[in-house]
Amino acid sequence: MFQPLSGIRIIDLTQVLAGPYATYQLALMGAEVLKIEQPDIGDWTRHGDAPEGLENQKMATAFLTQNAGKKSITLDLKKAEDLSKLKGLIKTADVFVENFRPGTATKLGLSNEDIFEIKQDIIYCSISAYGHDGPISSRPAYDHIVQGMCGIMKMTGTQENEPNKVGAPYIDYATGMNAALAIVSALHQLKRDQKGIVLDIAMLDTSLLLMASLMTNHLNTGWQPIASGNEAWSQSPSSGAFETEQGLLMVAANNERQYKDLCKALKLEYLLEDPRFSILGNRKQNSKKLRELFAKMFLSGTAEFWEKQLEIFSVPAVKVRRLDEVLSEQQVLDRKLTKPIEIDGAASSLHMPTLGFKVDGKTIAPKTAPPRLGEDNSILLNTPE
Repeated sequence: MFQPLSGIRIIDLTQVLAGPYATYQLALMGAEVLKIEQPDIGDWTRHGDAPEGLENQKMATAFLTQNAGKKSITLDLKKAEDLSKLKGLIKTADVFVENFRPGTATKLGLSNEDIFEIKQDIIYCSISAYGHDGPISSRPAYDHIVQGMCGIMKMTGTQENEPNKVGAPYIDYATGMNAALAIVSALHQLKRDQKGIVLDIAMLDTSLLLMASLMTNHLNTGWQPIASGNEAWSQSPSSGAFETEQGLLMVAANNERQYKDLCKALKLEYLLEDPRFSILGNRKQNSKKLRELFAKMFLSGTAEFWEKQLEIFSVPAVKVRRLDEVLSEQQVLDRKLTKPIEIDGAASSLHMPTLGFKVDGKTIAPKTAPPRLGEDNSILLNTPE
């Protein structure tokens, strides 16, 4: 089984989403993740809507999603005794992860300098909204706040209705993946150099790098991106969204072959001989007319029909689906993106996310259920302070 981080111990002081999702990736790869939580309260996400049978048990769905395979230890870090116990755990660890607002760890005596005094050869990973330098580094934020900051909202929707928030907390999840990559990479260097490493992961940095080509294009040429609705970034007249008899269809006919095959699929071969549409430059100049011709043809069938029809002609196209629709697709089912796990008290098994890639054709899933608050406090009994 793919467990490259087996034997690695992670001290996890993160909560909510980005940090816990980062350490969840590490747990899936075999690391022992000790999730340090506040007594009686725990991670904020423990409180909320829970699956049937787990109501009022601090086992909300939001918590379950990214905490399987971890161990929960409760410590009050404002108490000297508990802080001493945490430092004892740090002596046994390979990685320390926190997502406090910058400055909070220092107040608690848990800055990277403090941690390196406890153990020199450890990775210190800090996840925050804006990073540890810069004039707004001390500000708190959540995914939707960073969405407002990074520019994505002004590019989402149409020019008439922007700005719009993206419909999922994608920056949180991407930041978690970014942090996991950083930690795994740092573990290799730590093995080689035997010297502590500080990782500074910022949500804003991650959000901007998720649109790196837009960022560099603006900086290098002055180009200013605008909201383009459901149109393709390629700006190809034969790509983007088209209404059909039933449903919306996304089409990507970006290159010459795809354009020709799209015309054939729509029985519009005569367009290939029309000088207005024969080359890309002319198609862009006559984009409105070309799209009118395409739009008329797409209205003659459903999105589901056109998805299948364009597949025959090797033109990328897909009917726009709801989440429940795509989760029932055989493609998604075969990829096994989630694994049902039994949790004591739950009315039924509950789906947990798997690792984002297959290894030797196999899916990597969590081995244990998300922990109850403080269920692994016995670990403290065998930890030297």
